[in-house]
Amino acid sequence: MKRSRYFLAALAALTVSVTASAQSKSFSLGKWIELHNAILKELNRSYVDSLEVGRIEREGVDAMLEALDPYTVYVPEEEQEDFRMMLSNTYGGIGAVIYKPDVNGNVQINEPYAGSPAAKAGLRCGDEIETIDGETTHGLTSQQCSDKMRGKPGTQVVFRVKKLRGGPTWQAGEVIEVPVTRERIALPSIEYVDMINDRDGYVLMTKFTDGVGQGIRDAYHTLKQKGMKRLVLDLRGNGGGLMNEAVNIVSLFVPKGSVVVTSKGRAAGTEQVYKTTTDPVDLEIPIVVLVDSGSASASEIVSGALQDLDRATVIGTRTYGKGLVQSIRPLPYDGQLKVTTAKYYTPSGRCVQAIDYSHRNEDGSVGHIPDSLTHEFKTLHGRTVRDGGGITPDFEVKGHKYSRLTYSVVLSGITDQYAMKYVREHEALPSVDDFHFDAYEDFIAFAKDKEFDYRSSARALFDEMKKVLAEDGLSEAMSTELTALEKSLDMDKETFLRLKKDEIMPFIEEEIAVRYWFQEAGIKVRLRTDDQLKEALTKPAISW
Repeated sequence: MKRSRYFLAALAALTVSVTASAQSKSFSLGKWIELHNAILKELNRSYVDSLEVGRIEREGVDAMLEALDPYTVYVPEEEQEDFRMMLSNTYGGIGAVIYKPDVNGNVQINEPYAGSPAAKAGLRCGDEIETIDGETTHGLTSQQCSDKMRGKPGTQVVFRVKKLRGGPTWQAGEVIEVPVTRERIALPSIEYVDMINDRDGYVLMTKFTDGVGQGIRDAYHTLKQKGMKRLVLDLRGNGGGLMNEAVNIVSLFVPKGSVVVTSKGRAAGTEQVYKTTTDPVDLEIPIVVLVDSGSASASEIVSGALQDLDRATVIGTRTYGKGLVQSIRPLPYDGQLKVTTAKYYTPSGRCVQAIDYSHRNEDGSVGHIPDSLTHEFKTLHGRTVRDGGGITPDFEVKGHKYSRLTYSVVLSGITDQYAMKYVREHEALPSVDDFHFDAYEDFIAFAKDKEFDYRSSARALFDEMKKVLAEDGLSEAMSTELTALEKSLDMDKETFLRLKKDEIMPFIEEEIAVRYWFQEAGIKVRLRTDDQLKEALTKPAISW
């Protein structure tokens, strides 16, 4: 009887405590809603200038959500189409990348996608669009032109086009009308599937969108028919997507009923365990998974699960460290909230979420985490793995580190613009397998007149140092040393471009290949100089 009374007393105390906690949270929420409304009303009544309520409210909402994590965001009605495109990798349009070098000039077709409405209508790289549905492109930005090309699948858009080359019924330079019927453009999540040597099948996958699991299944069967003895799944730079598709991919290579990932929310009873539900296609073939600091979310589910189940060798550099699950919640006025609702855990129990996602390296990767802050876990066959941020590869193989100049040339669009020039001057090329760019001096002549930052990393640091010395009043006292150092660091644009020829050439080759043979050809050319992939293929398979 005494034990019963003690139990009832403890239960009553716990109930009071839980009720008080719930009331406290409700009071705090109500307090801040009331304060927010009072502040907004007072600003609307008293602020010295006119109040842009929509702007400040949006900035307030964004700041509030940013304080939680980088992935919880508000999506208003007017941004729904872009949001859907991000999730599904699809949009309604003609399927072409455009380029507008001059706001007062024509818009140019830079790169039509293979099999797209633009390609089927005969639009090619270098064609210039003068009007879109009768409206001139002069004075429009590239984004405005793009918006006019997009639209509901099945609708038609008419272009007046100045053709770069002659065709069946037109001459080079002739202006013709080209009607194009818009379609639902699905940007490929699996961008390349082929054998890269006699035994290794290679799959480049860039997103986890609906149906990609079936796509990997189809790719596997295609490569097996070509003699594949080992599968290379390239997830470098793959920022993730749908969790269920990650489960579908792992399902192909592990026994039915295997745990792939577990998600756990804050509330009790929110734990969900995701297991494979279909029979695998292959339990024996060696698998290499390539990852880097850009591999995130669903990429980490796949690489982490295959590593924990001792089913694949993970090679590359540590992944991004995004172990958070987002859900979509409807809001008033047709808005949506993408909100973090859970963390996910690999089969061994690891959470790959970075311990501190607010402090990362410059490339976005997880910073150094001492072992004292992490925990050990065991794979299916007893290997030790750790949590704390991302998936650590079984073999670390670093990618090529490019110079500051190469980044500047590529990101400034110089190689892209040169490829357009090259297409105008070369009507036909041999096959992509036989194509090798051999006009680097012509590229230098083109690039030297373009505006881009061609300083070396050392020169950029020197310029920063000069500013600091000037602020400290030390420039005059060190003028002799600074002049000598500046002279030694100076290098003219042409000399620097020649010095970095081996780095820049592959980017030019890739850009040119895409213009003649579409994206797949560009990837094929890129793989020629992929030293990280080549080294990864020399590593032994994990076998237990």
